[in-house]
Amino acid sequence: MTTYEILLLLDPEQAEAHQDDIVARARDLVEKGGGAWHSHDAWGRRRLAYPIAHKEEGVYHLVVFDAESDTLDEISRVLKIDDAVLRHMATRHIAGSRTTAPRDELTAPAPTPAVVEVAPADDGAVAEEEYADPNTSSEEAESVDEAEAAADDVQPEDSGEE
Repeated sequence: MTTYEILLLLDPEQAEAHQDDIVARARDLVEKGGGAWHSHDAWGRRRLAYPIAHKEEGVYHLVVFDAESDTLDEISRVLKIDDAVLRHMATRHIAGSRTTAPRDELTAPAPTPAVVEVAPADDGAVAEEEYADPNTSSEEAESVDEAEAAADDVQPEDSGEE
């Protein structure tokens, strides 16, 4: 038996009960074929990159199950017949891969830049705060600082100073 996942793109204008029936029918086919149902994750309604069957949005469902290839063929055949299924894609499931919706990543807070304290300048004035890139090592930061200092020493060709 192989572990598969199917990503279903369903018509958002269909009743939610009909969408649940499609997933339930797929589950019945898996269990009748001697397979095991692992999970069903409803990703919800999302805007499509391009219209499909004159629809701008679709409802996504991801199902993961163990089944024989004949059972997978039957599930695909049934999904192709139903007009409420705009698209579906069956693939082998990679062990340890996520089945949660991509939107879960988008809600994570973005990392904030670290603030580096700068010593006061020789004239007693306080220098501006600098923000360090958390992905840059201290060696890289020093080489960038040296390059910026060297660039400050170079005078433009048309400056008129000789």
